[in-house]
Amino acid sequence: MTETPAPVPSSSPSLLSRLIAEFLGTFWLVFGGCGSAVLAAGFVNQDGVHLGIGFLGVALAFGLTVVTGAYAVGHISGGHFNPAVTLGVFLGGRIEAKAVLPYMATQVVAGLVAATVLFVVASGGPDFSIDPGAAGSFATNGYGELSPGGYGLLSAFVLEVVLTAVFLWVILGVTHGRAPVGFAPLAIGLALTLIHLIAIPVTNTSVNPARSLAVAVFNPAALGQVWLFILAPLIGAAIAGATYRLLFDRE
Repeated sequence: MTETPAPVPSSSPSLLSRLIAEFLGTFWLVFGGCGSAVLAAGFVNQDGVHLGIGFLGVALAFGLTVVTGAYAVGHISGGHFNPAVTLGVFLGGRIEAKAVLPYMATQVVAGLVAATVLFVVASGGPDFSIDPGAAGSFATNGYGELSPGGYGLLSAFVLEVVLTAVFLWVILGVTHGRAPVGFAPLAIGLALTLIHLIAIPVTNTSVNPARSLAVAVFNPAALGQVWLFILAPLIGAAIAGATYRLLFDRE
């Protein structure tokens, strides 16, 4: 009886393959998550019936983009889809230094492409407009008058730092070699859903500089505040990456 030959182990994905995976995953996160907010959150049909998905639906949409994207291409690139995640996993010792900037650049470009496609789709609607003075217009993040709940700069900054740090602790924990195998994308997606349920009223939820910058380009008022949604997630991710490695991965 002839034995079936064992499969030949594949080599590690090239950096180009990893960047393509990051592009696709980030595109899906921004288009799917922000698209749900722009196109479906407050949808009212022609009979005046409100069929929108609301805060809960948008939170689930962001979580589902991460779950599906991570299962689809996470095995290729690690499924970061977020410059803050890339920084955090680098400081946690999970990615080589030479890949950090290419990952981040790819994520930013993918987000901008996704936001552009979303703008083209949304602008075809009869009632579409971007109001620079309205909180959350075109799924943008903001504080003060651009916060959905009117929260100030300090509240927004602290919340984004804390939630990004928690997000990275979850990511580093569920992708650890001692963690249960196969459930990481689900846990990460659920964590992002919970984060959105907490933060949508405060900042419209960032925890992702690429996501924030992508839609802010189309809203001048939000673009003036986007610095916070770049800086705070990076700080939170750095805290998590450094502390997780110190506490749990010292070996």
